[in-house]
Amino acid sequence: DIEKSVIKANNNVPIRIGDIAKVNIAPATRRGVLDKSGAEAVGGVVVARYGANPLEVIQNVKAKIAELEPGLATKTLKDGTVSQVKIVPFYDRTLLINETIGTLQEALTLEILVTIIVVILMLLNLKSSILVSATLPVAVLMCFIAMKYFGVDANIVALSGIAIAIGTMVDMGIVLTESMVNRIDEAPPDESLLTSIYEATTEVASAVITAVATTVISFIPVFTMQASEGKLFKPLAFTKTFALVASIIVAITIIPPLAHTVFSFKSKKKLVPLVGNSFAIIGGLALMFGYDKMFLGSILFVVGISGILHQIFNDARFNDARFTKLSKFSKPLNWLTNIIYALLVAWLLATVWMPLGVTKSNATNFIFVVTVAGGLIAFFYLIIYFYENILRFLLRFKILFLLSVGLIIYQGFLAFQNTSQEFMPSLDEGSFLLMPTSMPHAGMQENIKNLRLLDMAVTSIPEVESVVGKAGRVNSALDPAPMSMYENTILYKPEYKTDENGHRVRFKYENDEYVKDKYGELIPDKNGRYFRQWRDHIKKPDDIWNEIVKATKLPGVTSAPKLQPIETRLVMLQTGMRAPMGIKVSGSDLATIEAFGLELEKHLKKVEGVKKAAVFADRIVGKPYLLLDIDRDAISRYGLTIAKVQLYIQAAVGGMTMTTTVEGRERYAIRIRYPRELRTDPEALKRIYLPSATGQQIPLGDLVTIRYQAGAQSIKSEDGFLIGYVLFDREKGFSEGEVVNNAQDYFSQQIENGTLEVPAGISYRFAGNYEQQVRANKRLRIVVPIALAVIFLILYFQFKSVTISLMVFTGVFIAFAGGFIMIGMYDTDWFLNFNFLGENMRDLFQIRTINLSVAVWVGFLALFGIATDDGVLVATFLQSSFKKNQPTTIKGIRDAIVEGGARRVRPAMMTTATTVLALLPVLTSTGRGADIMLPMAIPSFGGMTLQMITMFTVPVLFSLWKEWGLWIKGR
Repeated sequence: DIEKSVIKANNNVPIRIGDIAKVNIAPATRRGVLDKSGAEAVGGVVVARYGANPLEVIQNVKAKIAELEPGLATKTLKDGTVSQVKIVPFYDRTLLINETIGTLQEALTLEILVTIIVVILMLLNLKSSILVSATLPVAVLMCFIAMKYFGVDANIVALSGIAIAIGTMVDMGIVLTESMVNRIDEAPPDESLLTSIYEATTEVASAVITAVATTVISFIPVFTMQASEGKLFKPLAFTKTFALVASIIVAITIIPPLAHTVFSFKSKKKLVPLVGNSFAIIGGLALMFGYDKMFLGSILFVVGISGILHQIFNDARFNDARFTKLSKFSKPLNWLTNIIYALLVAWLLATVWMPLGVTKSNATNFIFVVTVAGGLIAFFYLIIYFYENILRFLLRFKILFLLSVGLIIYQGFLAFQNTSQEFMPSLDEGSFLLMPTSMPHAGMQENIKNLRLLDMAVTSIPEVESVVGKAGRVNSALDPAPMSMYENTILYKPEYKTDENGHRVRFKYENDEYVKDKYGELIPDKNGRYFRQWRDHIKKPDDIWNEIVKATKLPGVTSAPKLQPIETRLVMLQTGMRAPMGIKVSGSDLATIEAFGLELEKHLKKVEGVKKAAVFADRIVGKPYLLLDIDRDAISRYGLTIAKVQLYIQAAVGGMTMTTTVEGRERYAIRIRYPRELRTDPEALKRIYLPSATGQQIPLGDLVTIRYQAGAQSIKSEDGFLIGYVLFDREKGFSEGEVVNNAQDYFSQQIENGTLEVPAGISYRFAGNYEQQVRANKRLRIVVPIALAVIFLILYFQFKSVTISLMVFTGVFIAFAGGFIMIGMYDTDWFLNFNFLGENMRDLFQIRTINLSVAVWVGFLALFGIATDDGVLVATFLQSSFKKNQPTTIKGIRDAIVEGGARRVRPAMMTTATTVLALLPVLTSTGRGADIMLPMAIPSFGGMTLQMITMFTVPVLFSLWKEWGLWIKGR
């Protein structure tokens, strides 16, 4: 139809388009290319709507793909095989989401198991242990209900809120249950069980509520966070608040009535428990030897045996001469039973946790768990046992003790000042994004060749599962990338072979090798071994990245900083740069901006902490342009205008859309332009003819001067100024803040001595994560002191005394010091530098430099909330002790202090033990998402370990206050 379209007719002779032009179907101008492992491919990108659930979007996309695939093109081969086009995802976040959620779920499970062990061993009361342990899952489920109701997504950071709150959640139940057990033991014979439980609950209720209130208030700063850190950590603040509110609801409303049921339960028929215990023994043996369920069978067997023994020792029917001597074994039997239960839970913990790694046996991991957990619990027991003696000793040397505490706090502040800073720890996404660039003047074919070589080089690395490279842009306004910019999405294999949900799988292993089937595939076997997919010298993802860097060194292609897909998108959205660190050079002239950027690049490579290979300044003015300067005098002689000449040049060289054709529901542009052979070089362009006003044909060469000129490959601007980037990365062991400060100091020195000169009209500033860190720190400096002030007010409302509130508030300073001392120890070479059971403890606990980031501050905020809990408990009972005894002598004051402190030392040590021990699985976690949890857990672990000093600090300060008052009164 187009070929037969008439342009004009002369003497009834039509001149058609087909007579003077070739009409054919041609593709649009190519702007990008996709390559998979060295082979060109066709691909697409799915963009999720703002606020949409990523996992739900991915699932919907997969459902739509499954719906469309049957209708895709097919081809029947010569042998009859039907080949069909398939859509194969090359980047899918489903596994990452499942793995991160799985890591958190595993951490929660392990924390609950650790908590159960602590409760069993420190309460030594099976009923109480069951009571506390059973209510913990209830509180967690209530938290999930609140998350569903308030629309909080269950992502890695949100679930971390529950993970760091587990120890605090169980504290409420521990304090309440321990108070009930003590009250029941000390109650007069005529006091009913209901009254004892009521009195025990009211005795500690105010202290418990105050402790929860301070913990909730401590997270107010998280709710005030903005931008990316706000979106990341606000869900954590919500879940932690939900968890704590749920724990207090459970403690106040569920535990007391449940305790009444548990403590009052006694079978009236003596035969019933005997039969039940016998069935438990038989069932346990059957499970162990008949169904290979050793753990469950062992529990049933121990329950049955211990139940029968307790009947023998405690049952009134056996109180005759033959069994009188056995009664003295009742209490040791109770202890032994609890220890056995704890060991069984420890075995389950060891098999799930596998702290020493999957290559170690269950028995070896069990020995480690028992040694670490048992050692820490034994340490807490020693404090409980010798508490009175230690406290009496410290009361004699109060000033010396308080000076030592002050020295510890001072050391903590020194550690704080020496801690390097960064914005946020990186999340291991299980993939890399390699983003090098070629020279701006590189052509399409050169870029395609470079992309193919990069992909083939990366594919050759054994640890890499797949690599897909992109040059240029997709058909979207969200991806304005030039052809010289590459994006290679690299997925690497997990260390151990996993299933589709990211769970490690065991495979059959015999005679020191893995057994394979006839197809050469590994055979799954639940009693086999995990299959490691990395080479021996590859220990962590950074090692894989180093292999990628070595393999992708190509002439004409720049290096690239270490990036990951999600991390890169966030950085690019926030800063516009494709690196987490960079310098933005602003001005009004692109050439000057580029020249100054190159000067900064040269100097930046000399800065300590900067990775020299990753420094790269944008080559802004480097793309060759063909310039056609129109001679106004020449065109005026032919009656031509600038607009008309430009119109012909546009139509001839660039092409011009004349109209569109409608094909069903699709529209295609109809473009006109000269054949390629008439526009490939300047000489050909000179032979393009333009009609004058009189119809004369004038060659373009008579009207324009044609020359080459270097110009911008892309133009970027911010705040009305043109801008260029200088990208760089940091060396391992240096923080972002440290590197930027070094660079700023170095540049200032060079500017002062004249080595570096900033051109007129040019300015520069450091950008990237550093900017986010500065902004977040400014806000935290305001809201953290406000939160601490509110915590102090809550303490004042509890005690109605500024002095006592200040005593309790010292726990915040001690915990602060403990957290930073622990961070400082992580930065040393000697801390935990020894082997145990064939495993280096530094590697196990991931001892490395921890920079002060927003995640670490969130950990400190969580710590501040629980730092006063022990102090609140002790101070509450010190007040009660003084109200009861009303001492008038120094000896009386000290006796009252010891009495009040000793009454609360067990629950205080238990709450500290649960918080500290529950964090051990988090500190050793290496799963996907552990990078975010670890910096939040370290402050709480270090702070709570040192915070137990408040069990002595508060009584000593209280004694000093009362003795001072007695001395003043005596004057």
